[in-house]
Amino acid sequence: MGKVLKIAESAENNAAESHSGSADISRRKFLKGAVSLLGVSSFGALKAGEAFAGESSREPRVMLGVDVLSGMLFSPLAGKRVGLLTNPAGVNRYGVSTINVLRSSRKFRLVSLFGPEHGIYGNERAEVPVEGGVDRRTGLPVYSLYGKYRKPTPKMLSGLDALVVDLQDVGSRSYTYVSCMIRAMEACFECGKEIIVLDRPNPMGGLKVDGPPLDIRLKSYVGMLRVPYVHAMTIGELARFAKGTRDSLEITSGQRRNGKLTVIPMRGWRRSMMWNDTGLRWVPTSPAIPTPSAAMGYAMTGLGCQIGGFKHGYGTKYPFRMLSYPGVSNASLARILRRCDVAGLRYTPVSAKASGSKSGGVYVGITDWRSLSPTAISFHMMRIACVISKGNPFAAATKSQASLFNKHTGTESWWREISSKGAKADVEKFLSIWKIYCRNFQSVAKQFYLYS
Repeated sequence: MGKVLKIAESAENNAAESHSGSADISRRKFLKGAVSLLGVSSFGALKAGEAFAGESSREPRVMLGVDVLSGMLFSPLAGKRVGLLTNPAGVNRYGVSTINVLRSSRKFRLVSLFGPEHGIYGNERAEVPVEGGVDRRTGLPVYSLYGKYRKPTPKMLSGLDALVVDLQDVGSRSYTYVSCMIRAMEACFECGKEIIVLDRPNPMGGLKVDGPPLDIRLKSYVGMLRVPYVHAMTIGELARFAKGTRDSLEITSGQRRNGKLTVIPMRGWRRSMMWNDTGLRWVPTSPAIPTPSAAMGYAMTGLGCQIGGFKHGYGTKYPFRMLSYPGVSNASLARILRRCDVAGLRYTPVSAKASGSKSGGVYVGITDWRSLSPTAISFHMMRIACVISKGNPFAAATKSQASLFNKHTGTESWWREISSKGAKADVEKFLSIWKIYCRNFQSVAKQFYLYS
Protein backbone atom coordinates (compact mmCIF):
# COMPACT_ATOMS: atom_id res chain seq x y z
CA MET A 1 0.00 0.00 0.00
CA GLY A 2 2.85 2.41 0.79
CA LYS A 3 4.33 2.00 -2.69
CA VAL A 4 0.94 2.46 -4.31
CA LEU A 5 0.30 5.61 -2.25
CA LYS A 6 3.70 7.01 -3.19
CA ILE A 7 2.78 6.64 -6.86
CA ALA A 8 -0.58 8.24 -6.14
CA GLU A 9 1.10 11.15 -4.36
CA SER A 10 3.32 11.69 -7.39
CA ALA A 11 0.29 11.72 -9.65
CA GLU A 12 -1.44 14.14 -7.27
CA ASN A 13 1.55 16.48 -7.40
CA ASN A 14 1.55 16.41 -11.19
CA ALA A 15 -2.20 16.59 -11.78
CA ALA A 16 -3.54 18.62 -8.89
CA GLU A 17 -0.64 20.80 -7.83
CA SER A 18 1.24 21.48 -11.07
CA HIS A 19 -0.90 23.21 -13.61
CA SER A 20 0.75 26.21 -15.14
CA GLY A 21 3.94 27.67 -16.41
CA SER A 22 5.77 30.77 -15.26
CA ALA A 23 7.23 33.82 -16.92
CA ASP A 24 9.87 36.18 -15.62
CA ILE A 25 8.67 39.50 -14.30
CA SER A 26 9.83 42.30 -16.56
CA ARG A 27 12.97 44.00 -15.29
CA ARG A 28 11.19 47.34 -14.98
CA LYS A 29 8.31 45.87 -12.96
CA PHE A 30 10.73 43.79 -10.92
CA LEU A 31 12.94 46.73 -9.98
CA LYS A 32 9.89 48.86 -9.25
CA GLY A 33 8.64 46.20 -6.84
CA ALA A 34 12.03 45.84 -5.20
CA VAL A 35 12.36 49.45 -4.15
CA SER A 36 11.54 50.57 -0.63
CA LEU A 37 7.83 50.78 0.12
CA LEU A 38 8.01 53.92 2.19
CA GLY A 39 4.39 54.83 2.43
CA VAL A 40 2.46 51.96 0.92
CA SER A 41 3.67 49.44 0.17
CA SER A 42 18.99 24.23 13.37
CA PHE A 43 19.97 27.66 11.47
CA GLY A 44 20.79 27.20 7.88
CA ALA A 45 19.45 23.86 6.81
CA LEU A 46 22.57 23.59 4.68
CA LYS A 47 26.04 24.97 5.03
CA ALA A 48 27.38 27.18 2.30
CA GLY A 49 28.05 25.19 -0.86
CA GLU A 50 26.08 22.12 0.19
CA ALA A 51 23.32 20.84 -2.05
CA PHE A 52 20.04 19.19 -1.21
CA ALA A 53 20.03 15.42 -1.00
CA GLY A 54 18.76 14.09 -4.30
CA GLU A 55 18.70 17.55 -5.87
CA SER A 56 18.23 17.46 -9.61
CA SER A 57 20.34 19.46 -12.00
CA ARG A 58 17.26 21.37 -13.14
CA GLU A 59 17.58 25.10 -12.60
CA PRO A 60 14.86 26.41 -10.23
CA ARG A 61 12.29 28.41 -12.14
CA VAL A 62 11.92 30.96 -9.36
CA MET A 63 14.39 33.39 -7.87
CA LEU A 64 13.57 33.92 -4.21
CA GLY A 65 13.78 37.31 -2.53
CA VAL A 66 17.21 36.41 -1.15
CA ASP A 67 18.40 35.51 -4.68
CA VAL A 68 17.11 38.81 -6.02
CA LEU A 69 18.83 40.67 -3.19
CA SER A 70 22.10 38.92 -4.08
CA GLY A 71 21.57 39.85 -7.74
CA MET A 72 21.20 43.47 -6.66
CA LEU A 73 24.62 43.13 -5.00
CA PHE A 74 22.89 43.78 -1.66
CA SER A 75 22.43 47.45 -2.53
CA PRO A 76 19.37 47.86 -0.22
CA LEU A 77 21.65 46.89 2.70
CA ALA A 78 24.75 48.87 1.72
CA GLY A 79 26.51 50.42 4.71
CA LYS A 80 23.91 49.21 7.20
CA ARG A 81 24.03 47.22 10.41
CA VAL A 82 21.55 44.42 9.86
CA GLY A 83 19.63 41.88 11.92
CA LEU A 84 18.12 38.76 10.35
CA LEU A 85 14.88 37.01 11.35
CA THR A 86 14.97 33.51 9.86
CA ASN A 87 15.06 29.75 10.46
CA PRO A 88 16.29 26.61 8.63
CA ALA A 89 13.89 27.13 5.71
CA GLY A 90 15.55 30.49 5.07
CA VAL A 91 17.76 29.39 2.19
CA ASN A 92 18.41 30.61 -1.33
CA ARG A 93 17.24 28.64 -4.36
CA TYR A 94 20.35 26.45 -4.21
CA GLY A 95 19.87 25.58 -0.55
CA VAL A 96 22.47 27.90 0.96
CA SER A 97 21.44 29.41 4.28
CA THR A 98 20.37 33.04 4.09
CA ILE A 99 22.62 33.61 7.09
CA ASN A 100 25.61 32.50 5.08
CA VAL A 101 24.44 34.43 2.02
CA LEU A 102 24.30 37.67 4.02
CA ARG A 103 27.55 36.98 5.86
CA SER A 104 29.34 36.57 2.53
CA SER A 105 28.95 40.27 1.69
CA ARG A 106 31.22 43.04 2.94
CA LYS A 107 28.85 45.81 1.85
CA PHE A 108 27.02 45.71 5.17
CA ARG A 109 27.36 44.08 8.56
CA LEU A 110 25.17 41.25 9.86
CA VAL A 111 25.19 41.79 13.62
CA SER A 112 22.37 39.69 15.12
CA LEU A 113 19.93 36.86 14.47
CA PHE A 114 16.27 36.51 15.46
CA GLY A 115 14.32 33.25 15.62
CA PRO A 116 10.55 32.49 15.41
CA GLU A 117 8.58 29.57 16.89
CA HIS A 118 10.62 26.32 16.71
CA GLY A 119 13.80 28.38 17.04
CA ILE A 120 16.52 29.41 14.66
CA TYR A 121 17.56 25.76 14.34
CA GLY A 122 13.98 24.64 13.70
CA ASN A 123 14.13 21.75 16.16
CA GLU A 124 11.91 22.98 18.98
CA ARG A 125 8.41 21.56 19.42
CA ALA A 126 5.31 23.62 18.66
CA GLU A 127 4.12 26.00 21.39
CA VAL A 128 7.31 25.45 23.44
CA PRO A 129 9.12 28.68 24.48
CA VAL A 130 12.58 29.06 22.94
CA GLU A 131 15.56 30.62 24.67
CA GLY A 132 17.95 33.08 23.04
CA GLY A 133 21.73 33.00 23.31
CA VAL A 134 24.75 32.98 21.03
CA ASP A 135 24.78 31.15 17.72
CA ARG A 136 27.45 28.49 17.91
CA ARG A 137 28.23 28.67 14.19
CA THR A 138 28.62 32.41 13.71
CA GLY A 139 29.13 33.77 17.22
CA LEU A 140 26.26 36.21 16.62
CA PRO A 141 23.71 36.94 19.34
CA VAL A 142 20.38 35.16 18.82
CA TYR A 143 17.17 36.75 20.06
CA SER A 144 14.19 34.43 20.45
CA LEU A 145 10.83 35.87 19.46
CA TYR A 146 8.99 32.85 20.82
CA GLY A 147 9.90 32.88 24.49
CA LYS A 148 9.97 35.69 27.00
CA TYR A 149 9.48 38.11 24.11
CA ARG A 150 7.23 37.83 21.06
CA LYS A 151 8.27 41.25 19.82
CA PRO A 152 11.79 42.69 19.45
CA THR A 153 12.58 45.11 22.26
CA PRO A 154 14.12 48.54 21.62
CA LYS A 155 17.34 47.17 23.10
CA MET A 156 17.42 44.32 20.58
CA LEU A 157 17.01 46.80 17.73
CA SER A 158 19.21 49.56 19.14
CA GLY A 159 22.31 48.65 17.16
CA LEU A 160 20.50 48.01 13.88
CA ASP A 161 19.66 50.10 10.86
CA ALA A 162 17.43 47.41 9.36
CA LEU A 163 15.88 44.05 10.18
CA VAL A 164 15.72 41.53 7.33
CA VAL A 165 12.99 38.86 7.40
CA ASP A 166 13.36 35.57 5.51
CA LEU A 167 10.66 33.16 6.68
CA GLN A 168 8.82 30.53 4.64
CA ASP A 169 5.09 30.67 5.35
CA VAL A 170 2.69 27.81 4.53
CA GLY A 171 -0.33 29.84 3.41
CA SER A 172 -2.63 29.20 6.40
CA ARG A 173 -3.54 32.01 8.81
CA SER A 174 -2.81 30.13 12.05
CA TYR A 175 0.84 29.36 11.18
CA THR A 176 2.77 31.69 13.46
CA TYR A 177 5.60 32.94 11.24
CA VAL A 178 3.45 35.73 9.80
CA SER A 179 2.55 36.82 13.34
CA CYS A 180 6.25 36.86 14.17
CA MET A 181 6.87 39.13 11.18
CA ILE A 182 3.96 41.39 12.18
CA ARG A 183 5.34 41.88 15.69
CA ALA A 184 8.76 42.63 14.17
CA MET A 185 7.17 45.21 11.87
CA GLU A 186 5.51 46.91 14.81
CA ALA A 187 8.76 47.08 16.75
CA CYS A 188 10.72 48.42 13.78
CA PHE A 189 8.14 51.08 12.99
CA GLU A 190 8.02 52.16 16.64
CA CYS A 191 11.83 52.43 16.80
CA GLY A 192 12.32 54.06 13.41
CA LYS A 193 14.08 51.03 11.88
CA GLU A 194 13.60 49.73 8.36
CA ILE A 195 12.19 46.23 7.90
CA ILE A 196 13.12 44.34 4.74
CA VAL A 197 11.09 41.26 3.78
CA LEU A 198 12.63 38.75 1.36
CA ASP A 199 9.67 37.24 -0.42
CA ARG A 200 8.96 33.52 -0.85
CA PRO A 201 6.24 31.47 -2.58
CA ASN A 202 2.96 30.60 -1.00
CA PRO A 203 3.16 26.78 -1.32
CA MET A 204 -0.57 26.65 -2.14
CA GLY A 205 -0.24 29.23 -4.89
CA GLY A 206 -1.77 32.67 -5.10
CA LEU A 207 -5.27 31.95 -6.35
CA LYS A 208 -7.00 29.77 -3.75
CA VAL A 209 -8.78 31.82 -1.06
CA ASP A 210 -10.83 29.76 1.39
CA GLY A 211 -12.15 29.38 4.90
CA PRO A 212 -13.53 31.55 7.66
CA PRO A 213 -12.56 35.17 8.30
CA LEU A 214 -10.92 36.38 11.50
CA ASP A 215 -13.16 38.26 13.92
CA ILE A 216 -11.19 41.26 15.19
CA ARG A 217 -11.82 40.30 18.82
CA LEU A 218 -10.14 36.93 18.18
CA LYS A 219 -6.82 38.34 17.01
CA SER A 220 -3.95 36.41 18.59
CA TYR A 221 -0.56 34.94 17.77
CA VAL A 222 -2.31 32.19 15.76
CA GLY A 223 -4.10 34.80 13.71
CA MET A 224 -3.07 38.45 13.65
CA LEU A 225 -4.23 39.52 10.20
CA ARG A 226 -7.87 39.72 9.16
CA VAL A 227 -7.53 37.42 6.19
CA PRO A 228 -9.30 34.15 5.30
CA TYR A 229 -7.80 30.99 6.75
CA VAL A 230 -6.31 30.21 3.32
CA HIS A 231 -5.31 33.65 2.06
CA ALA A 232 -3.36 33.08 -1.21
CA MET A 233 -0.79 35.77 -0.40
CA THR A 234 2.98 35.60 -0.10
CA ILE A 235 4.64 36.75 3.11
CA GLY A 236 5.81 39.91 1.32
CA GLU A 237 2.27 40.67 0.19
CA LEU A 238 1.02 40.08 3.72
CA ALA A 239 3.56 42.61 4.97
CA ARG A 240 2.19 45.13 2.46
CA PHE A 241 -1.35 44.27 3.57
CA ALA A 242 -0.42 44.84 7.22
CA LYS A 243 1.11 48.23 6.49
CA GLY A 244 -1.76 49.27 4.25
CA THR A 245 -4.70 48.35 6.49
CA ARG A 246 -5.69 50.23 9.63
CA ASP A 247 -6.32 47.45 12.13
CA SER A 248 -3.46 45.09 11.28
CA LEU A 249 -0.65 46.63 13.34
CA GLU A 250 -1.00 47.49 17.01
CA ILE A 251 0.80 50.82 16.76
CA THR A 252 -0.28 54.40 16.11
CA SER A 253 -1.53 55.36 12.66
CA GLY A 254 1.41 57.74 12.33
CA GLN A 255 3.92 55.02 13.09
CA ARG A 256 2.25 52.76 10.53
CA ARG A 257 2.22 55.43 7.83
CA ASN A 258 5.81 56.54 8.46
CA GLY A 259 7.24 53.05 8.96
CA LYS A 260 9.73 52.00 6.33
CA LEU A 261 8.91 48.65 4.71
CA THR A 262 10.92 47.22 1.84
CA VAL A 263 9.79 44.03 0.12
CA ILE A 264 12.27 42.29 -2.17
CA PRO A 265 9.99 40.36 -4.54
CA MET A 266 10.71 37.06 -6.21
CA ARG A 267 11.40 36.78 -9.87
CA GLY A 268 9.61 34.21 -12.01
CA TRP A 269 6.81 33.35 -9.59
CA ARG A 270 3.20 33.61 -10.71
CA ARG A 271 -0.01 33.25 -8.71
CA SER A 272 -0.96 30.07 -10.56
CA MET A 273 2.20 28.30 -9.38
CA MET A 274 2.03 25.63 -6.69
CA TRP A 275 5.25 24.72 -4.88
CA ASN A 276 6.08 21.90 -7.28
CA ASP A 277 5.93 24.33 -10.20
CA THR A 278 8.79 26.42 -8.80
CA GLY A 279 11.63 23.92 -9.19
CA LEU A 280 12.62 24.74 -5.60
CA ARG A 281 13.40 22.11 -3.00
CA TRP A 282 11.33 22.20 0.16
CA VAL A 283 13.09 22.66 3.49
CA PRO A 284 10.91 21.72 6.48
CA THR A 285 9.42 24.90 7.90
CA SER A 286 8.84 23.18 11.26
CA PRO A 287 8.97 19.59 12.58
CA ALA A 288 5.33 18.96 11.58
CA ILE A 289 5.65 20.40 8.04
CA PRO A 290 8.44 18.35 6.41
CA THR A 291 6.94 18.49 2.89
CA PRO A 292 4.71 20.68 0.69
CA SER A 293 2.12 17.91 1.02
CA ALA A 294 2.04 18.47 4.78
CA ALA A 295 1.69 22.23 4.23
CA MET A 296 -1.42 21.60 2.13
CA GLY A 297 -2.69 19.10 4.69
CA TYR A 298 -2.27 21.67 7.46
CA ALA A 299 -4.85 23.85 5.70
CA MET A 300 -7.18 20.91 5.13
CA THR A 301 -7.20 18.93 8.39
CA GLY A 302 -5.51 21.06 11.04
CA LEU A 303 -8.67 22.79 12.26
CA GLY A 304 -10.65 19.54 12.28
CA CYS A 305 -8.33 17.93 14.80
CA GLN A 306 -8.44 20.67 17.44
CA ILE A 307 -11.36 19.17 19.37
CA GLY A 308 -13.38 16.03 18.79
CA GLY A 309 -10.96 13.10 18.70
CA PHE A 310 -9.63 13.06 15.13
CA LYS A 311 -5.88 12.55 14.64
CA HIS A 312 -4.08 13.91 11.59
CA GLY A 313 -1.02 11.70 11.27
CA TYR A 314 1.55 13.80 13.10
CA GLY A 315 4.50 11.55 13.89
CA THR A 316 3.95 9.44 10.76
CA LYS A 317 5.19 9.95 7.20
CA TYR A 318 1.82 11.53 6.36
CA PRO A 319 1.52 14.52 8.74
CA PHE A 320 -1.80 16.36 8.34
CA ARG A 321 -2.77 13.96 5.54
CA MET A 322 -3.61 10.74 7.42
CA LEU A 323 -6.84 10.89 9.41
CA SER A 324 -7.84 8.40 12.08
CA TYR A 325 -10.47 8.18 14.79
CA PRO A 326 -10.35 5.91 17.86
CA GLY A 327 -12.50 2.80 17.48
CA VAL A 328 -13.30 3.39 13.81
CA SER A 329 -11.72 1.19 11.14
CA ASN A 330 -9.90 2.78 8.24
CA ALA A 331 -12.42 1.42 5.74
CA SER A 332 -15.38 2.73 7.74
CA LEU A 333 -13.77 6.14 8.21
CA ALA A 334 -13.06 6.40 4.48
CA ARG A 335 -16.74 5.70 3.75
CA ILE A 336 -17.85 8.31 6.27
CA LEU A 337 -15.54 10.94 4.80
CA ARG A 338 -16.68 10.21 1.26
CA ARG A 339 -20.27 10.96 2.28
CA CYS A 340 -19.20 14.55 3.00
CA ASP A 341 -18.88 14.96 -0.77
CA VAL A 342 -16.05 17.49 -0.65
CA ALA A 343 -15.09 18.11 -4.29
CA GLY A 344 -11.44 17.47 -5.18
CA LEU A 345 -10.61 14.94 -2.46
CA ARG A 346 -10.17 11.15 -2.31
CA TYR A 347 -9.74 8.92 0.73
CA THR A 348 -7.40 5.93 0.78
CA PRO A 349 -6.92 3.58 3.79
CA VAL A 350 -3.20 3.34 4.62
CA SER A 351 -0.84 2.04 7.28
CA ALA A 352 2.13 3.88 8.74
CA LYS A 353 4.43 3.81 11.74
CA ALA A 354 4.13 6.29 14.59
CA SER A 355 6.72 6.31 17.39
CA GLY A 356 7.91 2.87 16.26
CA SER A 357 4.45 1.33 16.38
CA LYS A 358 2.29 0.44 13.42
CA SER A 359 -0.75 2.63 12.98
CA GLY A 360 -3.27 3.28 10.27
CA GLY A 361 -5.65 5.83 8.94
CA VAL A 362 -7.16 7.35 5.84
CA TYR A 363 -4.92 9.32 3.50
CA VAL A 364 -6.58 12.51 2.25
CA GLY A 365 -5.50 12.93 -1.35
CA ILE A 366 -6.18 15.75 -3.79
CA THR A 367 -7.71 14.94 -7.17
CA ASP A 368 -8.62 18.45 -8.29
CA TRP A 369 -7.09 21.47 -6.58
CA ARG A 370 -9.14 23.93 -8.64
CA SER A 371 -12.47 22.63 -7.34
CA LEU A 372 -11.30 22.01 -3.77
CA SER A 373 -12.25 24.15 -0.79
CA PRO A 374 -9.29 23.10 1.41
CA THR A 375 -10.79 23.89 4.82
CA ALA A 376 -14.19 22.29 4.13
CA ILE A 377 -13.18 18.80 5.25
CA SER A 378 -12.15 20.13 8.69
CA PHE A 379 -15.64 21.47 9.41
CA HIS A 380 -17.22 18.24 8.22
CA MET A 381 -14.83 16.38 10.56
CA MET A 382 -16.15 18.40 13.49
CA ARG A 383 -19.72 17.37 12.73
CA ILE A 384 -18.61 13.76 12.16
CA ALA A 385 -16.91 13.74 15.58
CA CYS A 386 -20.26 14.59 17.15
CA VAL A 387 -21.90 11.68 15.30
CA ILE A 388 -19.21 9.10 16.11
CA SER A 389 -18.81 10.10 19.76
CA LYS A 390 -22.59 9.95 20.30
CA GLY A 391 -22.29 13.20 22.18
CA ASN A 392 -20.99 16.68 21.63
CA PRO A 393 -17.28 17.07 22.46
CA PHE A 394 -17.53 20.77 21.66
CA ALA A 395 -20.24 21.36 24.23
CA ALA A 396 -18.05 19.50 26.73
CA ALA A 397 -14.91 21.52 25.97
CA THR A 398 -13.31 23.65 28.68
CA LYS A 399 -13.27 27.41 28.44
CA SER A 400 -9.58 27.41 27.51
CA GLN A 401 -10.12 24.75 24.83
CA ALA A 402 -12.97 26.77 23.34
CA SER A 403 -10.87 29.93 23.40
CA LEU A 404 -7.94 28.33 21.58
CA PHE A 405 -10.30 26.68 19.08
CA ASN A 406 -11.94 30.01 18.26
CA LYS A 407 -8.60 31.76 17.87
CA HIS A 408 -7.62 29.16 15.28
CA THR A 409 -10.89 29.12 13.33
CA GLY A 410 -11.27 32.88 13.75
CA THR A 411 -15.01 32.83 14.25
CA GLU A 412 -17.29 32.49 17.27
CA SER A 413 -20.41 32.04 15.13
CA TRP A 414 -19.25 28.59 14.05
CA TRP A 415 -18.49 27.70 17.67
CA ARG A 416 -22.05 28.58 18.65
CA GLU A 417 -23.32 26.36 15.83
CA ILE A 418 -21.21 23.28 16.50
CA SER A 419 -21.31 23.49 20.30
CA SER A 420 -25.11 23.85 20.42
CA LYS A 421 -26.19 21.66 17.49
CA GLY A 422 -23.40 19.08 17.32
CA ALA A 423 -24.23 16.42 14.68
CA LYS A 424 -26.98 18.68 13.29
CA ALA A 425 -24.66 21.63 12.66
CA ASP A 426 -25.23 23.13 9.21
CA VAL A 427 -21.73 22.93 7.71
CA GLU A 428 -22.80 23.83 4.18
CA LYS A 429 -24.47 27.06 5.32
CA PHE A 430 -21.24 28.30 6.85
CA LEU A 431 -19.11 27.18 3.90
CA SER A 432 -21.40 29.16 1.58
CA ILE A 433 -21.18 32.29 3.72
CA TRP A 434 -17.40 32.05 3.86
CA LYS A 435 -17.13 31.64 0.09
CA ILE A 436 -18.86 34.98 -0.41
CA TYR A 437 -16.54 36.60 2.13
CA CYS A 438 -13.48 35.11 0.40
CA ARG A 439 -14.53 36.50 -3.00
CA ASN A 440 -14.96 39.96 -1.49
CA PHE A 441 -11.65 39.73 0.35
CA GLN A 442 -9.78 38.73 -2.79
CA SER A 443 -11.04 41.77 -4.69
CA VAL A 444 -9.72 44.03 -1.90
CA ALA A 445 -6.44 42.16 -1.41
CA LYS A 446 -5.39 42.57 -5.04
CA GLN A 447 -4.10 46.07 -4.34
CA PHE A 448 -1.32 44.50 -2.26
CA TYR A 449 -0.33 41.83 -4.81
CA LEU A 450 3.17 41.84 -6.27
CA TYR A 451 2.54 39.14 -8.87
CA SER A 452 0.02 38.38 -11.58
